[in-house]
Amino acid sequence: MAKKAKLSHFYGPKSLEAVKALVRKEGRGEKKIVTTNGCFDILHAGHVKSLTAAKALGDILIVGVNSNASVRALKGRQRPIVPEHDRAKILAALKPVDAVFIFREKDPKKWLAKIKPDIHVKGGDRKMSEIIEKDVVERYGGRIVLLPPIRGRSTTNIIKKIRG
Repeated sequence: MAKKAKLSHFYGPKSLEAVKALVRKEGRGEKKIVTTNGCFDILHAGHVKSLTAAKALGDILIVGVNSNASVRALKGRQRPIVPEHDRAKILAALKPVDAVFIFREKDPKKWLAKIKPDIHVKGGDRKMSEIIEKDVVERYGGRIVLLPPIRGRSTTNIIKKIRG
């Protein structure tokens, strides 16, 4: 008789309060909390590589996903392609990801001040001077890590290719 597969890793999106409770439960100093954020509109290999690298920096990886409204504000009215809850569920199913939540703001400063991760990871396609949340993270003793850029992998390029 075949065993039923457990979907213990697939939790779907959580509330910010549930994420804060997870951080409290795991205990400060015992486990290293890593966060990252983004639109993750059409998931691709570059996202997976970045999330895997982010997880390698600590013990718990928490991903903040921009809401539909914040994606539109950042990327234009034709985005997102994939709705926020679908994007969050897909991310939650990935092995490196421990928790996912959706945030409404255009930037992550507000929730970073509440979660206070040890490390906040950003894509290396930016300079440290362009990281608007840097001051918030460093104010409580956290640090920003820029991952090396992944050339040729972007949702924008995928959309351009589809539209021909």
